[in-house]
This record gives sequence, C-alpha cells and structure tokens, in this order.
Amino acid sequence: MKIVFMGTPEYADLILKKLIEAESMEIAAVYTQPDKPVGRKKVMTPPPVKITAQNAGIELFQPQTLRDESVAAHISSLDPDFIVVAAYGQLLPRSILDIAPCINLHASLLPKYRGASPIQQALLNGDKETGVTAMLMEEGLDSGPLLAWNVTPITMKDRKNALFVRLGEMAARLSVEVLESFGRLRALPQCDADASYCKKITKKDGEVTFYMSAEEIYNRFRAYEGWPGIHLPSGLKLLELDPPLSLLKKKSPGTIVAVEDKSVTVACKKGALQILRVQPPSKKPMDAASYIRGKRLGVDDLFV
Repeated sequence: MKIVFMGTPEYADLILKKLIEAESMEIAAVYTQPDKPVGRKKVMTPPPVKITAQNAGIELFQPQTLRDESVAAHISSLDPDFIVVAAYGQLLPRSILDIAPCINLHASLLPKYRGASPIQQALLNGDKETGVTAMLMEEGLDSGPLLAWNVTPITMKDRKNALFVRLGEMAARLSVEVLESFGRLRALPQCDADASYCKKITKKDGEVTFYMSAEEIYNRFRAYEGWPGIHLPSGLKLLELDPPLSLLKKKSPGTIVAVEDKSVTVACKKGALQILRVQPPSKKPMDAASYIRGKRLGVDDLFV
C-alpha cells in the first residue's frame, strides 16, 4: 500500500522507520516541518523525520503551511492509499483530509489530552497510565473516531524522554497493525464530554517555587526534561531530583532540612525534595551540596 507520511519529532521518526521497514508499505513522500534554529547559537537543525527520509531516499517536503493549494495537489497526484500523521505540528485542512483516509497516531488515550503535549501532560498530572491511539482524522483537534489503542503504565521514575521513546515504539507497531487490518476495523466515535486538552509548552512553564508541593515540582521535572527544564525564580536550574519525600515535621517552604555528601533536601509546601544537581545562571552544572557550600548555606537556611 502507498503511504504519505507527515510528522516531525523523534516520536514520529520511530513510526516512520517502522513503516519503512514494513514490506507491505511504500512511502511515497514525507512531509515535515521546516528546519528550526536550536540552542544559543541558533544553529539551523533538521527534524528527525527529515534525516530518516533523506537517508532512505524518500521524497521530502517542508512547506510553511499545508493550506497552500499546491500541497494538496501534490499529495493527490501521488494517489496514496493512506496518509499517516504523527506529531506533525499543523492541522490538516479539508483539501488534504479528502484525498485518502488520514490516520493519526496520538500519544494519549483519547479523548484524554487532545492537543500538542499529551506525554508531558500525563506526567504533569501524575497519571498512572497512558498510551497511544490510532484515529481517523477530521477537521477538529484530535477529535476523530478511534481505530485502536494500546496502554502502558507510568511509574514515578518515568520521565519525558524515555516515555517518548516507549510511546513512539508502541505507536510504530500500532500503525502497521492498523494499516494492514484497516478494512476490518470499526471506527468508534469519541465522547466529547470526556475530552481534555493540553497546550503548547513554553519556557515560562518551567518556573517552580517551593510553595508548590514536592509532587508538583517533581512532576514538572519529569515532564519538562531537556526543555524547558525547571528553574527557580532566581534562575537556578534544578537539573536532577529524586522522587518526593514526606516530612515528619513541617518546615517553611524552601528550608534546607538535610545536607548529604552531594545532595540537599528542601522542604516544599507539602513534602520535601532531594536535589542532586543544579546550575546557577551563566555557570556550569554542579552537585547541590557544592552549590550551598559556595553560598555559605546549611540546615534551616533557605535554599535560594
């Protein structure tokens, strides 16, 4: 069967690689977002999907918008059996949706967490499970009928990067299964009353204070691993944390309650966090104990 694939990040790349491997699939073209500047030096960086498509010799397109009539015209000229979409980053207009069945591999158990950051949202909310859903696309935001889904547990030690890979691998397997059995599947409508949504993440979302609970801070740490990370209002980045602890005696938020060889335990609004590594603004990362020694801080002082 002939496929047009549309996706951008690592999650989508895992799916694309699986489709390329499948003997029953022919990838006629790949669409992905334009290259973007990354890092302090703003180096133009291609999406992972672009690299895979180029290495496989697949025709690649990076339009600024899908609403350009030439995009739909090109996809239509390929006469695909399916259009497979995974974390592409743009809504598909009706002109593309009408060409062939469009199947989206969304990284949540729809109708939960429609939108741009479902994996992060599951971690932010401390969910005990998540999964991937294959759905038929329509003009609404992740609102189309469900074709199939798979579920996986989430532990307190799970973080964004590893969960992205696990869900990407699940979605890759599911994509092949759904495409090969499409004619036998019965699409189930979503219950809009049960729908929830997640937004696009910004750098500002990474700011935390000890007036939050230890669990909330730790969940942000897990969800924002890599980017945007988490930081205090002072700009101090919290690079490595252990799971939340309970406190036998309540302390004011931000109070240092223990200092180990390399770590520092700090009281929060509820519970406490063991902080292992930090990075002050414009300085190199260091262990938390070295940081407070440099600040001449100790037990019962405020961690700032």
